[in-house]
Amino acid sequence: MLLSLSNAPRDYAWGSLTLLADLEGRGPSTAPEAEVWFGDHPGDPADVEGGGTLDEVTGGSLPYLLKLLAAASPLSIQVHPTLEQAREGWAREAGLDPADPARNYRDDNHKPELIVALSDRFESLSGLRPVPDTLRLLQTLGEGEGVAALAARLGAAGDALRDTIGWLLSGEAQAEVDQVIASVLRAARTDVGEWTTTIRGVASIAEAYPGDPGVAVALLMNHVVLRRGEGIFLRAGLLHAYVSGLGVEIMAASDNVLRGGLTPKRIDVPELLSILDTTAGEVPVLRPADDGVVTTYPVPVVDFALGRVTLGSTDVVVPVAGPTMVLATAGDVRVSGADGEARQVRVGSAVFASADETSLTLSGAGEAFVASPGSVRA
Repeated sequence: MLLSLSNAPRDYAWGSLTLLADLEGRGPSTAPEAEVWFGDHPGDPADVEGGGTLDEVTGGSLPYLLKLLAAASPLSIQVHPTLEQAREGWAREAGLDPADPARNYRDDNHKPELIVALSDRFESLSGLRPVPDTLRLLQTLGEGEGVAALAARLGAAGDALRDTIGWLLSGEAQAEVDQVIASVLRAARTDVGEWTTTIRGVASIAEAYPGDPGVAVALLMNHVVLRRGEGIFLRAGLLHAYVSGLGVEIMAASDNVLRGGLTPKRIDVPELLSILDTTAGEVPVLRPADDGVVTTYPVPVVDFALGRVTLGSTDVVVPVAGPTMVLATAGDVRVSGADGEARQVRVGSAVFASADETSLTLSGAGEAFVASPGSVRA
């Protein structure tokens, strides 16, 4: 069975007036368009052509949520729990009202994520940089008291990254945070060698969130720029924030988010630090091969799998196992099931194939992403 899906963009403040509009070939929006959800998540299930929503078809059983994400300004710095942490947190907060602002856990699931860039440039903060490298970066910011205090914290014994992030977000370091931000803005006006792109990226974040301690946290993180077709996988516990650009995102079906800055929303610092993985290092960029019509993005989870199909003169047969979605992102895309049933997929919309389908045939000239449950154990 094939079903045509659509959904209205969610109007989060960080969304773009043009990114989704340009993708779909329409004029700019009058309000921010941040995310389009294709899934059965109760927060915003996809609309089924002809009436109803996808959760009425699946019973809310999809293990993944597929999205288009369009960021004109930075999202909050955040981290997601492991499955064990989510279950423990959900049980601990069982007595809280779902709308209680003190609630951290919205469900008992983990939320690993994969983002693949659709724009020519997709900017993100992904994971924590090794401390020696960050200390070299700080040397480009001059000798202000805030920079010196931050360097001293990072150079301390123990889990310096966890302790430093806790200090920056504690509310007790605002004077130092303000001085660090001022130093970043000054340095961004010059060429500071290998750190120029990173410093200018953090400066743009500071302009969007003046005085926010998350700007100083961003200095501790890897600044990653994806090109179109490149992806990055974000495991549980990994601190991250999308900064700008358009992408296809897929994640486990969860809404568990612990925030760490760049937001007016509540930040539970102790809980954030309890699930934060401070293992430092680069997060690998998943790059497509130079040839071939199908690009896969391997991830170490069973919740989802994602592939990109580039369509030309030849039909592409894609084996599938489990409930699958085909999201069109360029050109003319058609999807056919095993019985020959065919659906045209408008750019910015999707087709859902029920679990009884074993293969899908994609035809036309364009680009599509195929989402399905994963097959590799974490």
